[in-house]
Amino acid sequence: MAADPLANVRMQVGLRLAEIRDAGPRISPLELYAKMDAIRQLAVANGLATLEGLARCSAQLALLPGHRIAVQSCLEHVDDAIDSRSETDCSTILAALAVRLH
Repeated sequence: MAADPLANVRMQVGLRLAEIRDAGPRISPLELYAKMDAIRQLAVANGLATLEGLARCSAQLALLPGHRIAVQSCLEHVDDAIDSRSETDCSTILAALAVRLH
């Protein structure tokens, strides 16, 4: 059985998400932005375009009113974004997110 080539990325993203969840409501919008941007940079470095798009959107939402609910909704799609194999997946995930938030 071949090892998962994304196992290391999954672990790193999981650690960053755990930091966000552990901080809970104490995390400031700027801190949340920085953590989501770190996930975005990790996605870029590993060629994960869908995760990069979701993390970029999440980082932007972290700075807006209602950021806790918006970012939580984004985090629910991280696994789908990591597993993405299609160029249209990013648009689909962001559209689902937009529908959910509005």
